[in-house]
Amino acid sequence: MPHALTLTLTATERRPSLLPGIGLSIFVTLLAEAGERVERLVFGRAYLEALVLAIILGALWTTISPPGERFRAGIGFSGKMLLEVAVVLLGASISAEAIAGAGPLLILSIGCVVLLAIAVSFAVGRLLGLNNRVAALVAVGNSICGNSAIAAVAPVIGAEAKEIGSSIAFTAVLGVVVVLALPHIGELIGLDPRQYGIFAGLTVYAVPQVLAATAPVSALSLQVGTLTKLVRVLMLGPVIFGIALIGRTNGPTRPRIEHLLPWFIVGFLFLMGLRSFNLIPMPLLSPMGQLSNGLTVVSMAALGLSVDLRAVARSGTRVITAAAISLLLLGGLAFGVIRALGVA
Repeated sequence: MPHALTLTLTATERRPSLLPGIGLSIFVTLLAEAGERVERLVFGRAYLEALVLAIILGALWTTISPPGERFRAGIGFSGKMLLEVAVVLLGASISAEAIAGAGPLLILSIGCVVLLAIAVSFAVGRLLGLNNRVAALVAVGNSICGNSAIAAVAPVIGAEAKEIGSSIAFTAVLGVVVVLALPHIGELIGLDPRQYGIFAGLTVYAVPQVLAATAPVSALSLQVGTLTKLVRVLMLGPVIFGIALIGRTNGPTRPRIEHLLPWFIVGFLFLMGLRSFNLIPMPLLSPMGQLSNGLTVVSMAALGLSVDLRAVARSGTRVITAAAISLLLLGGLAFGVIRALGVA
């Protein structure tokens, strides 16, 4: 018995502490949050959100001064577990009623656009020489909700930190470009406020970016764009389930249900169901959303801390090319949906 106790204590002592890595991830997060506030004070808006800054700052930190071994376990925990919890909490921000309000034909069209964009973008990435994981990350990130989709799909396909980091970094850069250019593009191609809302909701990566791209145009564009974007976000669950199913069924054994449907996607759908039936107290919605955003930024800082920018630069050209082509494809499909549905 004493011998067993000794073995247990020895194993516990050898288990690396999570605190140093979590603490470093939080510190980088605080730097990113401060950077976003400085942007808003100087420019009146944040061109790079804290989420993007966290990745950049974390990657710069690792490139200049790589964290030691004692930080590794906590960084890994922050980049995976905290991110999965954030995805679960995201479900509380979406209700089935809001999705149904968009109309069945538009919802069906959005779903078709997302699936087609993923398939074609993945094929483009593979043709450009990207491996399956990076091609999938770029395709899903462009087609659904940028960083959040990349982060949610990554654990399902077993993507490495450097693959996640490079995909998010380049997608984030393009996202900033889209936010700045889209209002001018909408005016150039003659879209009215409602059409532009659909166009932005189908093209822009993240929900905050949709708000930034539509708010300057009109209140109607903002409302329609946000709703359209929420429908895209809702595709995340089915898409991840499909990716998991395809990936796992290629193996020699039949996959278990927990492999096909990750726990955090079950949690996401569960909270969305609770929100749909008004079973989540209203005072909790805002704190849950803030916690989800906060955990996402911390996890992005951890991902950045896992990336050496020198390694990203060596494989970056193909990633940025695939992301750009995928984005142009998505914009074309969005414009085609508007014209086909005769939205006015």
